[in-house]
Amino acid sequence: MIHEKSPYLLQHAHNPVNWFPWGEEPFKIAQEKNLPLLVSIGYATCHWCHVMERESFEDPDLAKLLNDHFVSIKIDREERPDIDSIYMKAIQAMGQQGGWPLNVFITPEGIPFYSGTYFPPEKRFNLPSFTDVLIFLTKTWLNEPEKIKKQSEALATAIRESSEREATTDTTETLDFDGEDKAAKLYDSHYDSLNHGFRFQPQNKFPPSMGLSMLLRHYHRTETTSSLEMTKSTLRAMKWGGIYDQIGGGLSRYSTDYRWLVPHFEKMLYDNSLFITALIETFQVTGHQEFADYANDVLHYIDRDMTSGEGGFFSAEDADSEGVEGKFYVWSKEEVESILGRQTSSIVIPFFNITKEGNFEHKNILNQTNTYQDLAKKLGLTEDTVITEVNTARKKLLQERSKRIRPLLDDKVLTSWNGLMISAMAKTGRVLEDTNRIAKAEKAMKFILSTLKTPEGKLLRRFRDGEARYDGYLFDYSSIAVACLELYEATYDTKYILEA
Repeated sequence: MIHEKSPYLLQHAHNPVNWFPWGEEPFKIAQEKNLPLLVSIGYATCHWCHVMERESFEDPDLAKLLNDHFVSIKIDREERPDIDSIYMKAIQAMGQQGGWPLNVFITPEGIPFYSGTYFPPEKRFNLPSFTDVLIFLTKTWLNEPEKIKKQSEALATAIRESSEREATTDTTETLDFDGEDKAAKLYDSHYDSLNHGFRFQPQNKFPPSMGLSMLLRHYHRTETTSSLEMTKSTLRAMKWGGIYDQIGGGLSRYSTDYRWLVPHFEKMLYDNSLFITALIETFQVTGHQEFADYANDVLHYIDRDMTSGEGGFFSAEDADSEGVEGKFYVWSKEEVESILGRQTSSIVIPFFNITKEGNFEHKNILNQTNTYQDLAKKLGLTEDTVITEVNTARKKLLQERSKRIRPLLDDKVLTSWNGLMISAMAKTGRVLEDTNRIAKAEKAMKFILSTLKTPEGKLLRRFRDGEARYDGYLFDYSSIAVACLELYEATYDTKYILEA
């Protein structure tokens, strides 16, 4: 494990658990010793992966149980989405909700027979303790092998049938828009008119950026005003909400509430890429400058925190710092007043809804509910004064925040996610006639094609620490092809057409 490049695998390299990377060796050992395998799948910025590591995988007693009775494999799902997809089907076939960490117990032939996500160290959340799970499976493996065989065969059949259904698609000789119309109606039926966004899940709200781009296409074709209004309101709600980093820029992975207030603080490159695309497309449709400004704000974050010296884009930033979720991002009222002084604080505190009590663990997740104009009226100030003070405060708070211990940066470069960001940058540069932005998109593409493309023309999946590895997947090829088309539209350089 210590020789791997994945930040996630390296996080676990010094656990007392005897982890193996995916490969022939762990399966050979399992067959020779007649042991089941634990396949534990996650990624470097996964909050609950960190929790389970601290609670279970760093526990010497639990590690001994694993080492004595199982062969344990760690997988970075962002490096091996193919394996993750297969075993995610297994947990869903068992009627469970998928997520990460994904812990799947398999036979030496690779067939799953038991699975789960996060397991606590003691029984809680209506979940068994991880120790109890391991003891139960050890006894079942030794004493009831037929039960294991029956369960694994049933799951193998379920996975195979699921894959066959996915591979079977209806084709038509002519293109129609029936699917888009149905999708627009579905989004409309789930629209949250109070908080904006769409309530597809019982509690969490994920950024629906691709859905918003679809709604914009629907509006462009049908002039259905609700499709445009849902898009504008949702983008504005996300940009103003706690899900967006009001000081440093960048969108978090999802909101844990309907109001877009309390995020799961990790930031993913692909979320921000799709967010930028939806914003700049909304600017194209409406001409409203706020959406172009929002897109540029996200891009400034990408330039500052998520771009390598060679031009490629990093994968993600963690939710946790110093072992605490969100610690890097939240503020007390006293901190803000001390940093900004009385005059600026009198404007910034109401602008960002900062209170003494706070809205998250007695601290404040900054969020916006007033326009500059509305707050100026309330305070008896000019709009320009409010804008100037808020922008000054952002710079001061960002500088002060930079002194804190940062969350982990997952600095691997993924081909597919880079394709998404290159597309977003190229489109933004073209629409806003920003040649500097186009140049950055071209630099990133040059890095991808020179580093992650083989002499035979194959794309590789991941680059980190000087190593390009793993065959590319369909998502890698398609995202780079689309990015090349976006770069052609931005530059009219035919080399991008040929590359696509």
